[in-house]
Amino acid sequence: MLFENWKENLEPLINKYKGRKHPLNYNNTYQLLIMVILSAQDSDANINNIAIPLFEKYPNLESVSNSSIDEITPYLIKVRNYQTKTNWIFDLAQLLKTNSNIPTNLTDLIALKGIGRKSANVILREMNQKTEGIIVDLHVIRVAPRIGLTPKYEDGNRIEKQLMQQLPYEIWNEIGMALSFLGR
Repeated sequence: MLFENWKENLEPLINKYKGRKHPLNYNNTYQLLIMVILSAQDSDANINNIAIPLFEKYPNLESVSNSSIDEITPYLIKVRNYQTKTNWIFDLAQLLKTNSNIPTNLTDLIALKGIGRKSANVILREMNQKTEGIIVDLHVIRVAPRIGLTPKYEDGNRIEKQLMQQLPYEIWNEIGMALSFLGR
């Protein structure tokens, strides 16, 4: 690629955004998990608005698992693809039952309905868990090729794989969000 020492060249960008919280307004892992599922192909601002009444009514996975899809749906109708996402969230609550059962590793997170690599990487970063990949969202897909980090791909998983090969492990945790904030 353009630079031999990406770590050194990306350091100012990483330092600028290091530790900055994701734009979803969550208070705990349960809220983050639900909001990440809802935010796929939707805006963080929309999800932040929807989340307030949702979490007032359903403060944890147990409350979701003790409800029904019909009870949850009215809280999610303003979300893009709400029917599918409502089913995912309900199924996830039925499977996990309590917040303490939320996985803390990539493999178990991506095994859940509605959670792909990007979502799992966001959850792991935000919950200060071990980094297992790089967050690649729409912004990273646009920015990474522009600065010469990757060829231009449309597929986030392909870009993530390229970034993981190109960049040292010690910056994986911060570089995805830094690139995302830069792209915003």
